[in-house]
Amino acid sequence: MREKFFNTEEFKKLTLSQAFEFAKDNPDLLVKTSLEVIEKEDKVLNAFISVNKEAPRGVPIGIKDNINVQGIETTCASKILKGYVATYDATVVKKLKSTGFSVVGKTNLDEFAMGASTEYSAFGPTKNPHDIERVAGGSSGGSAAAVAAGEVVAALGSDTGGSIRQPAAFCGVVGFKPSYGLVSRYGLVAFASSLDQIGPITKTVEDSAILMNIIAGKDENDSTTVERQIDFTQFIGKELPRMKIAVAKQSFDEGVEEGVKQKVEEFVGFVENFGHSVELVDIDEIKYSVATYYIIAPSEVSSNLSRFDGVKYGLRISAEGLREMYEKTRGIGFGDEVKRRILIGTFTLSAAYYDAYFEKAQKVRRKIAMKLNNVFEQYDFIVTPTSPIVAFKIGSVSDPLVYYMMDIFTIPANLAGLPAISVPFGKVGHLPVGIQIMGPRFSDAKVLGFADQIERHLKDK
Repeated sequence: MREKFFNTEEFKKLTLSQAFEFAKDNPDLLVKTSLEVIEKEDKVLNAFISVNKEAPRGVPIGIKDNINVQGIETTCASKILKGYVATYDATVVKKLKSTGFSVVGKTNLDEFAMGASTEYSAFGPTKNPHDIERVAGGSSGGSAAAVAAGEVVAALGSDTGGSIRQPAAFCGVVGFKPSYGLVSRYGLVAFASSLDQIGPITKTVEDSAILMNIIAGKDENDSTTVERQIDFTQFIGKELPRMKIAVAKQSFDEGVEEGVKQKVEEFVGFVENFGHSVELVDIDEIKYSVATYYIIAPSEVSSNLSRFDGVKYGLRISAEGLREMYEKTRGIGFGDEVKRRILIGTFTLSAAYYDAYFEKAQKVRRKIAMKLNNVFEQYDFIVTPTSPIVAFKIGSVSDPLVYYMMDIFTIPANLAGLPAISVPFGKVGHLPVGIQIMGPRFSDAKVLGFADQIERHLKDK
């Protein structure tokens, strides 16, 4: 009977709690089936960069390929790291392994997590399971597609400006970015250290809460982690009291697709129906978030990526002199988007422009954080669409500025270090739409509880 169960599409629907229960009696079958599904589905989707065919028994999970898993390549989807095999487990991976998870592979991403579509990967784009002509989102597109297609029960991604939430929205799954400092970044290849945060991509909100209870916690290897005892499942399955919700007025701005606006309007009526108070609030500072982010993040990139020089690890292009070796290695090893951000960051950190750009951006970052905190003095959550658009066709966006604006609603949570979740809320045509719920710092359990309440009411609808 159980063998029959796993020869059907039912495996793809397994939640974490179901998988843990099943693994007690069938410790080998979950990983075996996951690898079979990956072999079949990934020929089309390209969600995985590498597959661990020797994965031990346990609950199968995918890990974004900028997070170290000992003994497996960590490429960051870049030519410059092709062939680099991680010598240690990231803290989150160590915690997962100790609680019965098995890493079945490393998932595709935009190179060094810089992008919103997983088109900027040295290993080719990941395709959206809902429409293989469209992107899966990014930069954690591989993780989102793998979960949506049922290749794994859950996956980890990293989120610097929306890289967990936006692909989750495009692929119709749940993506959660925790408060900054709750999850160790030790073993995550740094993009922008003051913004990066590891988080779960799952089929249900409860699964995200379960994963958070495992991966969160103070880590002596990461000085930015905080000592904070949170039970992330404390509100799961419960009816929250009447909440005050601020829907950002900017959710209905000109750049937001009509179908997405309609879903936000439906969401307002939906949550009002089960007792919550909703008000439209003007958060004008949102419009500055993209410009602020694209000064701060590239500045940190130019510093963090200076270590990839052909000397220590990864790609090395031979040359007569040291400088020429640096230039050739980085010129061939990095893709165009990574080069673009390194150049922007080097420019904004230069002595002549530091005050004019970087220092001003840091001040605006503080103003955005203050505005959000002021809103949270009156409201429990801020709601926006996760993305202003649904998944677009592969290769259809070439203008970097158009591309960057896709993160307008997700970036503020990173700038302010706040928890935010994307939950699926219907479709526009055949393409999923995600609604983003953002809360005050360290209100992660409450954000998850509210998202879970929405998910349960949607099922009852």
